[in-house]
Amino acid sequence: MKQTTRFIAACVLACVSVAPAWADDQSCRQVRFAEIGWADIAATTGVATVLAEGLGYRPSKLMASVPIAFTGVKNKQIDVFLGYWSPSMDFVIEPFTKNDGLKVLPTPNLVGAKYTLAVPTYAAEAGLKSFDDIARFKEQLHGKIFGIEPGNEGNVMVDKMIKDNQFGLKDFKLVESSEAGMLVQIQRAVKRKEPVVFLGWAPHPMNTQFDLTYLAGGDDVFGPDFGAAKVYTVVPSDYEQRCGNMAKLLNNLQFDVDMESQLMEKILAKEDPVKTATAWLKANPAVLEKWLAGVKTFDGEDSLAAVRKHVGL
Repeated sequence: MKQTTRFIAACVLACVSVAPAWADDQSCRQVRFAEIGWADIAATTGVATVLAEGLGYRPSKLMASVPIAFTGVKNKQIDVFLGYWSPSMDFVIEPFTKNDGLKVLPTPNLVGAKYTLAVPTYAAEAGLKSFDDIARFKEQLHGKIFGIEPGNEGNVMVDKMIKDNQFGLKDFKLVESSEAGMLVQIQRAVKRKEPVVFLGWAPHPMNTQFDLTYLAGGDDVFGPDFGAAKVYTVVPSDYEQRCGNMAKLLNNLQFDVDMESQLMEKILAKEDPVKTATAWLKANPAVLEKWLAGVKTFDGEDSLAAVRKHVGL
């Protein structure tokens, strides 16, 4: 009897020990992505959503501000945030990384990004070339610097710059809006050939829609090399252990500036991000092999075949 019991126990242990490496727990099937209202994050989240659907996961999207996104990841109410811009968000994420509050995946999902203040090139040609020049153009600028949504870290840095009278900007006002609202202000200024100072970044279609110049001299505010940035993926601290297959996909995802700009242009034209991503993947299927390397479907099937079928290849 004892021998039979030991034999059964050994069989049970053996069955548990040979669970395939790809297998994610059922709780991992739902993948909750954070979005913050930026076209670049909508683009990359759209791509990740299409891939996750093709693999048999159930992705969903939660809209949040940057601090709320980090809070949600820390509290395991959000599984993935693809939009941690470094260094501009470093001071925002710092409290959340203490005591393993969340995990920043080591490989950036985007390199070659930048984020700082910009002007139309005709304004730069008129002498507005650096942060030190802004105050001299106060009258033409109507004392305004245009930002994006309230709570955004770029807005926070501009607001601090004004409050600290950095570059002599104490009499300026930060105009907070949405990304789309800021772009409307730029369009109006460009149409009238008026100078305008605003938050500019790449990747973004604004770099091809307008002839822009990024302002020099903002290293102490936005970082060196015109706010050169890398974008990272953030997950809960134990996500890689719990959901190794999805985590493998997330670690594989690396985008480029040109690709994101193409997607963003359509998204800003009100095209659905998932439809945009699906069409892009169908036109650029070569990226799938790299992104899906070492990844299985949720049920353990071939990932490349499943995703190709899902996008209509």
